[in-house]
Amino acid sequence: MSEHISPQGSAPAFELDSRLETESVLVANLGLCQLRLRNDARWPWLLLIPMRPGIEEPHDLTPLDQALLSFETNLVSKALKDMTGCTKINVGALGNIVRQLHVHVIARNEGDLCWPGPVWGFGERVPYQPDELARLVAEIRNHL
Repeated sequence: MSEHISPQGSAPAFELDSRLETESVLVANLGLCQLRLRNDARWPWLLLIPMRPGIEEPHDLTPLDQALLSFETNLVSKALKDMTGCTKINVGALGNIVRQLHVHVIARNEGDLCWPGPVWGFGERVPYQPDELARLVAEIRNHL
């Protein structure tokens, strides 16, 4: 992840880690975070990425941004639960592979592929068909 100088030349600009960009699609820009849908049809899986350069941990954010991250995580979690009717919402920010701070919000159901275990590192990603991906992005936007 490289940092670019903003047009004013004073501070680095936000840049999305290439791995997050490659494996997900933009749903919306919220107040703090970019909301993205992970392109993995096995689970409805959203990512919240604070649009702040150089942030790796929640405590790296300002107190106001920490509050916004909490608010946006709850907003997205409720929308995903309402939309999917899932059994459980999993929320996590690991950062062991991609250091840029990103929060996973995943809809889980009893009996899904690896229930009750975690989804990380389980099998291979299964990309959505393009029409299903577009439909799901639109549905998520409608639930926010």
